[in-house]
Amino acid sequence: MEISTIILVAAVIILAIAIVWAGIKVVPQSETRVIERLGRFHSVLPPGLNFIIPFIDKPKTIFQRTVTTNAAGRHIARNTSTTVIDLREQVYDFPSQQVITRDNVTTEINALLYFQITDPKKAVYEIDNLPNAIEKLTQTSLRNVIGELELDETLTSRDTINSKLQVILDDATNKWGVKVNRVELQDITPPESVRMAMEKQMQAERNRRAEILNAEGEKQSLILRSEGEKTSKINQAEATKQAEILRAEGAAQAIILNAQAEADAILRVAQAVATSNTDPATYMLAMKYIDTLRDMTTGPDTKTVYVPYEATAVLSSLGSLKSLFAK
Repeated sequence: MEISTIILVAAVIILAIAIVWAGIKVVPQSETRVIERLGRFHSVLPPGLNFIIPFIDKPKTIFQRTVTTNAAGRHIARNTSTTVIDLREQVYDFPSQQVITRDNVTTEINALLYFQITDPKKAVYEIDNLPNAIEKLTQTSLRNVIGELELDETLTSRDTINSKLQVILDDATNKWGVKVNRVELQDITPPESVRMAMEKQMQAERNRRAEILNAEGEKQSLILRSEGEKTSKINQAEATKQAEILRAEGAAQAIILNAQAEADAILRVAQAVATSNTDPATYMLAMKYIDTLRDMTTGPDTKTVYVPYEATAVLSSLGSLKSLFAK
């Protein structure tokens, strides 16, 4: 066999092996490829070992989004071409963009988009550049949603904004064979002047709350102090009342006892007078007269006492009193 024949056979064998190898496509799990035959859609390759016709069947080239970091630490997104379609959930980190709120405040916002390709055929043929289309759609939808809210609502309503964006993007990308699972706002950065004004407002609000708390504390303190003074005065008045009542009851008891004693004395005297045949009126008059004379003669300036003549009749009854007390 000539050398040229051997070389020709070897070349044919190598060419056959190359053709067979070109017709074998191994697709990893969670990936796929869209195959075109003579420029028309033919099939979507499932994961595993697949066979195609070389030079007739070709994978469709699509765009994918890749993010790199430059020397300054900033993320740079680039669109590159590939034949691999990733069926896993993907995350697009969009750069910050300026949006205007309803109260005309320019704010920088960057968002994260979580999506998944559910129909590779639609993702290839229904849109030219899927990553670029999703990015632009997210930016315009974000501007529309933020434009309906004021700055304060934007800062406090992230969940509402995320839900609205997710519904809008999922509805718009449905015809592209894409499912938007969720949207997250990373950073909302208002201008420096607005941030300073907000900080001053927050400080003023904190001061106002502190003043209110101090005023409430003083109010409660005054109320408690006044209630304490009120209770103290009530207790003092109650004690005074009880003391007066007790003093009055004691005086009443003393008067009653004195009256009872005097009544007993009068009763005893009356009984004694009745047994001695002495006039009770004369006795009582004599006793009162004696008390009056004692009061008249006990004063510090008293020197001379004049007894009226009519008093001799009263004094004459003293003899009978002597005999009465003797009994």
